[in-house]
Amino acid sequence: QVQLVESGGALVQPGGSLRLSCVASGSGFRFAAMGWYRQAPEEARDLVATINTAGETFYADSVRGRFTISRDNAKNTVYLQMNSLKPEDTAVYLCHAIGSKYWGRGTQVTVSS
Repeated sequence: QVQLVESGGALVQPGGSLRLSCVASGSGFRFAAMGWYRQAPEEARDLVATINTAGETFYADSVRGRFTISRDNAKNTVYLQMNSLKPEDTAVYLCHAIGSKYWGRGTQVTVSS
């Protein structure tokens, strides 16, 4: 059994920054590719970024150059550094162990003046 717990969401002004964290409990974290997704109200869940076990990353076009995904296997944690935030980044951000059934419950990010 794996649990994923996100944190770090907040209300931030446009142009601001946030760092999200996702802590995984249970074994096998270092063998899993991890991803951040986001879902706005009445919208589909969208991929934001992924990182594999070799540290290779992928970003959605909408966040490339502004967001950075990273992982610390010693802490069973994956991070999402978000800079130059825009109102359209407002959503619940969720962590996912790619290829598994495991999702976190999400953390709310609101970008508004």
